Amino acid sequence: MFTFKVDDRISIELLQQNHKDELYDLIDTNREHLRKWLLWVDKRKVPEDFEPIIIMWLKNYADNNGFDAGIRMDGKLVGMIGLHYIDWENKSTSIGYFLSEKVQGCGIITKCIASLVNHLITDLKINRIEIEVARNNCKSRAIPERLGFIQEGIKREGQWLYDHYEDVVIYSLLASDWESK
Repeated sequence: MFTFKVDDRISIELLQQNHKDELYDLIDTNREHLRKWLLWVDKRKVPEDFEPIIIMWLKNYADNNGFDAGIRMDGKLVGMIGLHYIDWENKSTSIGYFLSEKVQGCGIITKCIASLVNHLITDLKINRIEIEVARNNCKSRAIPERLGFIQEGIKREGQWLYDHYEDVVIYSLLASDWESK
């Protein structure tokens, strides 16, 4: 099983079917917080709703085509991070993430993304990494900005969120940006 140690307290772990209850509890406990930015939250009504999704995540990982993994702090599932489709020909990918409201502001996502970016650039030789964030999600936007990602543009009304469109900010980081830090 894939486990990536970020520091002494934080790790990134590929989720398996036996994690579906824990994942559901994380989503359910944070439902109001997460639904502000994530359309899929209301579609997950019972732990079994994650079974086909976990199968897809494991297939993507097995196919060397990204992953969706849990973020653990002191062994407790506190969020998720994922690499969306990896374009191996162009050596590019994108990162998505969310975190439990209770542990925000502790630097967890920043540490996870920094470790992941270092691995992507150093070990996998990925050249371009994108992060897309809702324009009004200031806390989430601060993360790529803090890590030196460059804002490339805005997808106007790029995401439908329940009853309205949200603009989406596109950030990117090149291997040369990271190596020059």
